[in-house]
Amino acid sequence: MKKLFAEFIGTLWLVLGGCGSAVLAAGFPELGIGFVGVSFAFGLTVVTMAYAIGHISGCHLNPAVSVGLWIGGRFDRKDLVPYIIAQVLGGLAGAGILYLIATGKAGVDIGGFASNGFGEASPGGYSMMAALVTEIVMTFFFLMVILGSTDSKAPAGFAGLAIGLALVLIHLISIPVTNTSVNPARSTSQALFAGGIYLQQLWLFWIAPIIGAILAGITYKYISKE
Repeated sequence: MKKLFAEFIGTLWLVLGGCGSAVLAAGFPELGIGFVGVSFAFGLTVVTMAYAIGHISGCHLNPAVSVGLWIGGRFDRKDLVPYIIAQVLGGLAGAGILYLIATGKAGVDIGGFASNGFGEASPGGYSMMAALVTEIVMTFFFLMVILGSTDSKAPAGFAGLAIGLALVLIHLISIPVTNTSVNPARSTSQALFAGGIYLQQLWLFWIAPIIGAILAGITYKYISKE
């Protein structure tokens, strides 16, 4: 239960910090942090939680990460579903807190609420195929960094930094395409509040990251085998 609660808290922080920066600060007149600021906000949530709860739960914060680590032989299958449930609930809690804050301003319209999407729901108008490829590839490389930096042969103590910076880079690449998911829990939390087209397109942001994670788990297991 302590591990699950840590995953709940960590995913809450990821959604509140990452999506919160997009909803509350990215478009603020004259002082908006933009895509670059949002990218770093997501990376910082992972870095901070990696050192806060990594020694407790492993700091997955993401169903795709849990799946990839399981496929890569780093995570027990019996913990997979409980972790995913804790992550989704944590994301929903983070989105709920963000919604309360965002709607505390008169006449505010939450819009897409930092949700992920393709076609007309894509920030840059990218197609479903572009979104699918982007999410699979970005999640693949995210898991490769996670699996590599947490390997027993990797330099100790730097995994959190490498993983956080990888997430920054992933956002810098893919925010214009899908608003960057690589995390089904993060996508679910925002889509449930935004509704409409974002909820209709949520399926892609479960399927694509999990495919990418599975491919990474298989690939890293193969290239790291002695």
